Formats: sequence, structure tokens, C-alpha cells
Amino acid sequence: MNKKQKKVLRRIIAAAVLMIGIECLPVDELLKFILYMVPYLTIGHDILLKAGKGIRNHQVFDENFLMAVATVGAIALGEYREGVAVMLFYQIGELFQSCAVGRSRRNISQLMDIRPDYANIETEDGRLEQADPDEIAVGTVIVVQPGEKIPIDGVVTEGKASLDTSALTGESVPRSAGAGDEVISGCINLNGLLKIRTTREFGESTVSRILELVENASSRKSRSENFISRFAHYYTPAVCYGAVTLAILPPLVRMLGMGLALEWADWIFRALTFLVISCPCALVISIPLSFFAGIGGASRQGVLVKGSNYLEALSETKYVVFDKTGTLTQGVFEVTETHPSGMEERELLEYAALAESYSTHPISKSLKKAYGKTVDPARVTEVEEISGHGVCAKVDGRRVAAGNDGLMRREGIEPEACEGQGTLVHIAVDGVYGGWIRISDRLKSHAKEAVYALKNSGVKKTVMLTGDRREAAQAVAAQLSIDEVHAELLPSDKVNALEKVLAAKGSREKVAFVGDGINDAPVLSRADIGIAMGAMGSDAAIEAADIVLMDDDPLKISKAIRISRKCIGIVYQNIYFAIGIKILCLILGTVGYANMWMAIFADVGVMVIAVLNAIRALDVEKV
Repeated sequence: MNKKQKKVLRRIIAAAVLMIGIECLPVDELLKFILYMVPYLTIGHDILLKAGKGIRNHQVFDENFLMAVATVGAIALGEYREGVAVMLFYQIGELFQSCAVGRSRRNISQLMDIRPDYANIETEDGRLEQADPDEIAVGTVIVVQPGEKIPIDGVVTEGKASLDTSALTGESVPRSAGAGDEVISGCINLNGLLKIRTTREFGESTVSRILELVENASSRKSRSENFISRFAHYYTPAVCYGAVTLAILPPLVRMLGMGLALEWADWIFRALTFLVISCPCALVISIPLSFFAGIGGASRQGVLVKGSNYLEALSETKYVVFDKTGTLTQGVFEVTETHPSGMEERELLEYAALAESYSTHPISKSLKKAYGKTVDPARVTEVEEISGHGVCAKVDGRRVAAGNDGLMRREGIEPEACEGQGTLVHIAVDGVYGGWIRISDRLKSHAKEAVYALKNSGVKKTVMLTGDRREAAQAVAAQLSIDEVHAELLPSDKVNALEKVLAAKGSREKVAFVGDGINDAPVLSRADIGIAMGAMGSDAAIEAADIVLMDDDPLKISKAIRISRKCIGIVYQNIYFAIGIKILCLILGTVGYANMWMAIFADVGVMVIAVLNAIRALDVEKV
């Protein structure tokens, strides 16, 4: 408990002890009233102040107003014990809710612990100096010692170590990192000294993006939360007017229509009971808490959800559309075959590597790796990257085109046809065809399992969209049992293909798109739910996505869907339970069968049960 919660607990204990003590004293009515006001004000003075403040600010109808009116009215009718008990149990419920929210926030704060406090920079005399990560420039070499967090994304230049990535990805098995490996901020160095050349500023690093996503998640509300907000906005005034009507109308009808006694006290007490029962705390508190807990639980599993509206939409996912490279495959390309035509193999690789020297695409990296020599960028000019086709550039003054069949035909060259899996890069020099290079990718270890898990989760159809060759795409789709595949697509073609999937879905069905590249950003934005690969995904993809998978594991997609469905299930359980109990008790209160103690259960008891249920959304490890 924090200091504020401990203070409330002391007040609750003091009020309860005073209340029990007063019950044991044989005192007259006036002294009894004075004595009961002590525990009442001890436990309820803050509620009365909040109700008064709400009236002054013209925001009358809230739970503080309901509690104030109900308890003051009960005391005015001589029901001192009931008045104090209502306020006492209401505060117990509020304390319980505060502790539950605190637990959820602590789980979120465990994720926040990934924020590094400093970065080590080695001075000229070999000493390590601590610097603010915000002040570290791109390209600076930092030192991460055993037990320290990696403060900024970068590439290891020296050293070898095991990294604990559990705070980012939920993965308990450490990952090894050595010279040349990319590492992301927020990981903990377990056992070795690493020197890392930073590739991003601190504000753009993985750790900063994660914290920003989590901190902003609560600002995007789901349909259920918006419904509860609107419901409470109209519901609370309605029950207040209903209580006034219940206090005034039946006595007048009894007197004017039936000639019976007014019995004001009985009907006013029923109206006060009605007010206590009608307090919407269970709904107003438990629904946002359910989503907060669900988002927190998902974050601990390496699934970052940017808002509860996306968590709700994810639960309705029936179509999942995948990009291929870097999403279902590792994006680790290797040159597996070369077929020169009119030039030597070494020359073919040299032209391809130089033409692609300014690109950071995995295919470009594989070509440069296969070339095996240092690429001199001074030899390359007039680079033109043609989206969805390839690259054209001047290499030593000669025009080189490196890309797919479409690029060759665009250049007026007919490429050679060939069979087999993998991506083909055709090379032409000064308008003359020079041959092709086959580059193969590998499936991610969990890709097949991920597609199978999605179908078991109720996903009706899986689709793959890629700019790769049709043969390569169909081979991957067949291996993974993907239902539909579209290949050789430009970025605009991907959007058009997604539009067809969106047009075919039902009104309550959602389409999720999963991708990682810059060219996936338009499709991620257009889909009902955009899911980006966060560890190695592009900034544009992560920015456009609604959900980010921090370990790039496609198996986490089905996990995220199951988490969302559990959370939404809890939300609807709380809605039906709270509204059902309140309606029943309101009816009983109206006809005189519900006393103030039943009203306390309908308010505080229902709230406690709903909050306990909401906390279950945190437990997602076995979902």
C-alpha cells in the first residue's frame, strides 16, 4: 500500500471501531446522533467535500453525490448505523479498487524499469564516464557492463554476452550477441562486456518507443469504455430523478388517490436505498481496469497494444493478412545461385553489389556480403530506387539496373526465365542483359506453428501479400498452409489487395495486417488492426501499426488475439453481472424488499467482485 491508501485504511479501522463501540453504549437519541457523527465524518468527510465541489462546478451527478445524499438522508431519518455503514463500506470498496489499480500499475511499471538511467562512454585514458542517454549522438561507442541495461539501439563492435530480453519480449531464454549483431535498448547484459556503436538517438530507440506506446495506450478508448462513459453520463441523473420521484409520488398517490397516510419516512428511506443501489461504481471502475490490466498483461508478453480500442478490435479478428519478408521469413538472405550471361560471375556480383550499395534492404545486404569486398560508394552515382522493382544506378559511368522481371521489362530488356525457389535479382548493364542472381530466405522458426495457431483461434482466412516472385511466394505459402497468396505486388497493389479482403468480411469481423517494412506502412494504416514487427521493423511500420510485437515472433499474433478475447470476455461478464444485480436490487428496493444492507452489497459488493474479476486480465501467461 502507498501512504494515501494506508491513511484511508486507518480511517476505516477507526470508524469501524467507533461504530461498534457506540452500538454497545446505552445512550439517548441526541447523544447517539452526536456520537455517530464522529465515525461518519471520520470516514466520509472527503466524500462530502468532493460532492460539494462537484455541485459548485456544476458537475452534480456522480458517485460522491449519490453517497452523500443517501447517507445524509439516512442520518436525517434516524438511521444512523445504516448511514455510517454505507459510507464505511463504500470507502472499503474504494480502497480495494485503489489497491487493484495499484497492482495493475506495478505490473506496467515493471515494464517501465527498462528505461536506462545512464550510458557509459570510455574516455581517452580508458575510464568510463556516465552520460545522459539523451545526450549521446548517433555513432558514439558506448560500453555496457554485466548487469547493466543497453541504453540505446546499436551494433556490437567488440565483445560477446548473453542478453536478457524478457522485459521487452516476454522471452525467458537469453539471447547471445557478439560483434556485428544489432542490439536493442532495454535488454540487460548478463555476463560480458560489450562495446556498442549507437545507430539511433535515445528518443528514437526501442526503449523510448515502447514507453511512449504504453503511456499513451489509455488515451484510446474502446467501444465498451465509451459506452460506459455515455451510460454513466445519462444513468446517474436518471436514477437521481427516479429516487426523487420514488420519495414523492407514491405518498401523494396514497393520500390523494386512496385516502391513506402519507408515510413520508418509509418512501424517503426507499428512495435513499434506491440511490445507494444505483451507484455505477462497479461499471465505471471495473471496465477501464479490465482493459488496463489486459494491456499490461499483453505488454509483459512482448505485445504492445496502443489502446483499448485496438485490443477490443483484435478480439473480432477473422482475417489475418501477412507480408512475407521479415514477417513470416527471417529476412536473412543469402546468395545461393548465380547465372551470368555474357560476363563473369565475379563481375555480375560486383555490379549488383555496387548498384545496391546505398540500400539497406536485406537483399542488398546479401549481395554485398556475397561480393565479399569493400564497396566503394564513390564509384556509384545517380542512384534511383524504383519501389517494387529494384534499383538503377551509374557504376563507373555505366548504367546498371538490378531488380525483378518488372524492372527489366521497364528497361526494355527481356529477362531469362528460370524455375526454383528464392528471389531473383536480374542485372542489366547499359541496356544489355547480364544474368541473374538467386537469393533465398529462411522461414521463421515459429511461422508454420503461428498460422496453425491462428486457425485454431477462429481465424477464417490467412492471406499473404508480397512483392516477391510468384514462384517463391507460392512455395512459402504452401509450406505454411496459407489460404491465399498474392505476389509481385507494388506497395499500392498491396493496399488494393487488402481492400478486396476488407470488402469480403462481415460487419462484425476485423482484418489484421502483419508487416515490418516501410512499404507496409500504408497497408498497416488501412487494415482494421495493423500489427508491426517491433524488434527489427522499420520506424514507419511501427508508427503506423496499432499493435507491436517486440520479438518479431509471428506466434505472438494468436497469443495477442487470445489475450484480447479473455479481456473482452471479462469486460462483458462485469457489464452483465453489475447491471443485472443492480436492476434486480432496484426493483426489490422500489417495492420495499431491499434494505440499506442489501443496497451496500449491490454497490460495494458488486464493485469488489467486478474488480476482482477485472484483475484476472493481468494473468495472460497461460492464455
